[in-house]
Amino acid sequence: MPVDIKNVLVCDAVDSACVELLQKNGINVAYKLKLPVDELCNEVKNYDAAIVRSDTKITQQVLEAGAGSLKVVGRAGAGVDNIDVPAATKNKVIVLNTPGGNSISACELTCIAIGTLARPVVPAVQSMKEGRWDRKLYSGSELYGKTLAVLGLGRIGREVAVRMKAWGMRIIGYDPITTEEEAKAAGIEKMTLDEIWPLADYITVHTPLIPATRNLVSAESLAKCKKGVKVVNVARGGIVDEQAVLDALESGQCGGAAFDVYPEEPPKSEVTKKLIQHPKVVATPHLGASTAEAQVRVAVEVAEQFIALTGKSQVYTSYPGVINREVLANYQ
Repeated sequence: MPVDIKNVLVCDAVDSACVELLQKNGINVAYKLKLPVDELCNEVKNYDAAIVRSDTKITQQVLEAGAGSLKVVGRAGAGVDNIDVPAATKNKVIVLNTPGGNSISACELTCIAIGTLARPVVPAVQSMKEGRWDRKLYSGSELYGKTLAVLGLGRIGREVAVRMKAWGMRIIGYDPITTEEEAKAAGIEKMTLDEIWPLADYITVHTPLIPATRNLVSAESLAKCKKGVKVVNVARGGIVDEQAVLDALESGQCGGAAFDVYPEEPPKSEVTKKLIQHPKVVATPHLGASTAEAQVRVAVEVAEQFIALTGKSQVYTSYPGVINREVLANYQ
């Protein structure tokens, strides 16, 4: 089934480990970062494959410009929102991501976010820097004995569950695909969404953004929750309805929220800006994968899969991140 990959265009900054591994396996690499669309359309014609992170958008226009030459687009990360997968499939371009590369980093940020909602460390640090001593103002609550709802029980959701269980939390979870046995192995009680809402003290989402998960946490679902429920989104902007959370924070139905991702990045909408400014919100600028370890891991995973697709290596033989596997049939 070999895919002939000789020349690779790196469109966004990736760790040098990616380039080194590709070159070591006889693949030429060109680094041309953040090209305007017209230049990118001209460039892709000269390459067999491209690597992106979240900055460069591989649109239908780009894919059609590369038709006949471009065979693979690799995303050094988990989400492929910036790649038009249906257009890629139509143009016989394999799309792959690095499903496991960011898992630990995203999981750890989630756990830290849950902790900062329980104990108001962020405003307390700021008050100390400003010369105040507000002990009474920043008392919090224990995580021990509280219930954490994990929506989406893939790699990251399960990793979060294992860690927060160690803090003494009860973990309940929802996932239409994961079996009860798989959930139980991670210490999670699998439930339906209707069962989850009234039980959760904290809700964290770990699903892709698809029509079924858009506004998964909504005004309707928040109304079914305990008063003071706290919400965390380190997954994708749009899974949590920001306006609904803002309204729930104002009414007291929501006791706090942590966001690392937004429907538009950087945020421009008034709703998002208001949410970020809210005193009960901890907001970070999409840092889920921003660790040295994750950056190396995703870079290497993209390179390994490209090499595996060529069929020339006995060391790298699998490509678990391929999204549109039907395209592989063209190379068999």
